[in-house]
Order: sequence, then structure tokens, then C-alpha cells
Amino acid sequence: MRLSNFFIPTQKEDPTDAVVASHILMIRSGMIKQLTSGVYSYLPLGYIVFRKIEQIIREEMNAIGGNEFLLPALSPNELWHETGRLEDYGDTMFRIKNRELVLAPTHEEVFTSIAKPNLVSYKDLPKMWYQIQTKFRNEARPRSGVLRGRQFTMKDAYSFDATWEGLDESYKDQDKAYKNIFTRCGLDFFSVTACSGAMGGSESEEFMVESNAGEDIVAISDNGSYSSNIEVAVSFKDKIGRKNSNLNYEEFHTPNVKSIDELADSLNLNDKSRLAKSRVFVDPSKDENAKDEYILVLVCGDDEVNETKLQNLVSLAIRPGHPEELLQVTGADAGSIGPIGLKNKNVRIVADHLLEDADELISGANKNDYHIKNIDLKRDVANIEYHDLRVVKDGELTFDKKSKIKITKAIEVGHIFKLGTKYAEALGALFLDKDGKENPIIMGSYGIGVERIAAAYIEQNHDKNGIIWSGEIAPFNVHLISVNANDENVRETSDKLYELLSNKSLDILYDDRVDVRPGFKFMDADLIGVPIQVIVGEKNLKDNNIEIKIRRTGERIIVGREQVIEKVNELLT
Repeated sequence: MRLSNFFIPTQKEDPTDAVVASHILMIRSGMIKQLTSGVYSYLPLGYIVFRKIEQIIREEMNAIGGNEFLLPALSPNELWHETGRLEDYGDTMFRIKNRELVLAPTHEEVFTSIAKPNLVSYKDLPKMWYQIQTKFRNEARPRSGVLRGRQFTMKDAYSFDATWEGLDESYKDQDKAYKNIFTRCGLDFFSVTACSGAMGGSESEEFMVESNAGEDIVAISDNGSYSSNIEVAVSFKDKIGRKNSNLNYEEFHTPNVKSIDELADSLNLNDKSRLAKSRVFVDPSKDENAKDEYILVLVCGDDEVNETKLQNLVSLAIRPGHPEELLQVTGADAGSIGPIGLKNKNVRIVADHLLEDADELISGANKNDYHIKNIDLKRDVANIEYHDLRVVKDGELTFDKKSKIKITKAIEVGHIFKLGTKYAEALGALFLDKDGKENPIIMGSYGIGVERIAAAYIEQNHDKNGIIWSGEIAPFNVHLISVNANDENVRETSDKLYELLSNKSLDILYDDRVDVRPGFKFMDADLIGVPIQVIVGEKNLKDNNIEIKIRRTGERIIVGREQVIEKVNELLT
């Protein structure tokens, strides 16, 4: 591709609204251009990279028996309402105002609607279907370029099985395919156990790339034996335990104390573990005639409530209580809430397992500016439940106590789910087994973000000068630079090399621009980041030599004109 005919609008300066490296470099190198918040045009250079990633995905999906589809982006509200996800997605889903249609954020419902009339016997199963298609999600705060956009390309695949053992095999096939895809794309990745969220299902796994640009927080053990999204991560920590002092609880005055830190300071306590932090959550009723459920959650004062774990325990719709609700349910404002003397006697009380049967606790008195000490959960709080509800912390031991946990940021590039029968049951997708009995089809769902792979790669492979491409997703193999295209010898030699390299089935970006200074050509070459630069200049040509630069290392090699092809092939293998 001659650069004189190729649209690459490179920029010298960083865009003012970009913060993370991949966003900055995708714009500066001319890969993408923002149209509006969270929506990007894919320019020729970026589209080449995205198509190469898609091809790798397609090859690996086909290798495990995948059938490729292309489904509509529009789907009827009714289909989503049948599974309850029209409500679950809420404002995250784009809805068409003048039609009962949505822009699909994913396609479980649509694929299941195709399976329903066609996969009617165990003889029709298993099946693996997939597509590579545009998805839409109304992100409240789109940011970081293509890492968090409102329109993006996703490979979504779906397995359909007659048995749970079959689902296990389909899941394993996808897991293997994903690892092949990310390896071929040049990512340094790892997988973590994860929360299924609105997707539902019994098991899920996320594929992550460690990066400060990531929005996911993950827990990884030092010895590599454990990794998990922080949303579901667990660790080992001793329970608070009992002192068995049998002290009666009593109320005491705590004026202007609104937080655990202020309470600890007022009591001169360094250890906050027996200060029971209390938070109120609401599980809204879907029936307008029924009452909302209120949940009081207790954790140690130096811990935080893990809201995802709470959602998994109660419901996805659960939310923190509003200030007016706190007063109505407990009798106090935030900072003075606790498990004893609640105004509403029907509040469900759940505590983190570290507090199980603990005594000598301090918590709010459900009266402003007052707390209660010597609370014994075993004695004083009836019907209390204990669950894992805390957020794991950096430096804690893994559950097997063999390693320490590191908390880090990561970019999610893929997610696989065991959906089970959720969608088949909701949509009536049934099959007849060998005995003629109807059963719901057992499903899995498997997603990969195409642009996210490119962005994650750039986050891991860049320097102060630009992107550093390599391997299968590099947009070009060689960047041929005619340093001074006005010089006849330089131009003719460059043209000949372009022809020879192209005949070797290499993808060549040829900077044949005439009225561009050499310094700008070199800066563009480093910014775009093609693995090998072949530089044709007057100085070296006088001695019948050509300069080759390796983009990743900056190493420069001078070779004879006749050895260029051989050296390039050697460097690319």
C-alpha cells in the first residue's frame, strides 16, 4: 500500500480528551476517529487490524465446529421481555422510540429463538453457533476510547447441548479456543473466575490483560495458583471470634460521629474489626402491589461490602438505600445504623462470615448520634444470616493459605458463561431426549471484544514514540521508507524493493510521499509501529546499502541492496 494513496491522518500531539495509551495512540496513528461520545469511525489502518483479529477469531471458532451467522442488530422488545432482561439492562440498552425494538447488546435471545424451532431432538445436538457483529450499549460514561464505547464489535458464540456433560465439553472447547486467539493476537493474558451478572448461569470465566487502563479489578496470587475478579474473589482471614464476656449491650452518645474512622478515633481504637459497619440495601419489588425488601448488611469496620456478592445472594436489582429510606427503615441517618432497634422489624439482616457469632461489637443505635457497644450477634440479633460479603484486600492470604493476593487493574478481553437452561426455559426452547421426554436445551455463551483486543495489545506494546506491532495482527509486515522520493536513484530503488517485497506475500506500507520531510516520515513510521522499517536513503545507496530498523528494539542494520529480502524474511520469522 502506497502511503500517498492511503488515508492515515497521523497527529503530532496527544488528543486532549484521551488519557490511556491505547486511546491516545489509536487516534494519533490514524486508526480511529471519534464521531460522538463513545462512538468511533474505524479508519483504514485500524480497520485492517480489526479485520485481522476477526480472522483469527473466525479460524479458531471454525476449528471447534462453529457455524458463523450474522444476525440483525435490531430485535423486538417482546423477546427481551420474555427473559426479563429488558428490565435487567434498564437504561444500558438502546431502545427505538417509535418502534418496539432495541439495539441488541448481545444475542442470547435471538439465537435461542432460532434454536427453538430447529433443535427439537437430541439428534440435532450439540451445536456451536457464532457471529462477529456490532453491539450497542448505552454506557453512562464512555471513556478510554474503544475500551468503553457505546458501539463496538463482538464475537458472540452460543453452544446448545442435550446434557450438562456436553455443556462442560463445549465450555472447554471455547476456553481452549480463547487461549489460542489471545496467544495468536500477541497478548500477555490470564483468566479469572467471574460473576455472570445479567447473563445468568452457573459458571463464568473472564480473560484479562493486566493494565492500569483496565476498569476491572482482579485478585491474583503471587504463586499464580489463584486469580479472580474482585467481584467474586475470596481470601483466607481469621474470624473475629468470641470473647465470651457476656457483657450487656448499652447505648452511648457519639455526637458528630458519621463514619467508622470517626468512631474509631473517638474511642482511640486502632483495630476496627469489632466496629460493625452497617449498610442498608433495597431489593425493589417487580410487583407494584408488593413491598420492597430491605436488607441490613454488617461487615467489619475495616472492610467494604462487596455489592456483587450481595447481588448474587439477593438479586441483581438490589441497590443501596436512599437517605429517606434509611430514616424510614432504621430510624436514623447513615452513620448511626445498626442491627438492634430497627424501626422496621421486617428487615433481613445478613453479616459477613468474619463476624459469625462475634460479641463485644459496636454498631449504630438506630438513633442519630448514638451507638451501642457489647453487641453479641449470637445473643442479640435473631435470624441473622452469615455469608461471604466482603471485598478481598491486597496482601491477604489465598483461601488455601499458600500464597498472598495482589490486587491489580485489568482489561477484560473475553468472557465465557455456562448459561444452563435459563434462556431455553424462558423462551420454550425444548428438545426430545432418547426417551421422548421434553427437556430445555442447555446453553453456553462466549464473548470476545474485537477492538478491545487491539487496545489491550497497544497497552502492552508501546513506547514514547508510538505503537509496537508484531505477529499476526500487525497491520503491515514492513514499512518501506523512501527518504527523499525526489531523488531518482532513491525513488527507483524504493519502487523496486516495494515490488520485490510485495511479491513475497508480505504486507508493505510504502512511504512514497514526495513533499514530506524525512524527519516526519521517521516519526510517522515509529508512531504507526510496523515491525520492520526498510529505509532507502541517498547516503547508504552510494555504497549500494539499505538500512533496516527493528521497531521494537530500535536496532539498525545496514545490509547490501541484494540482501534486503533475505534479511527481512529472517527478521520476520
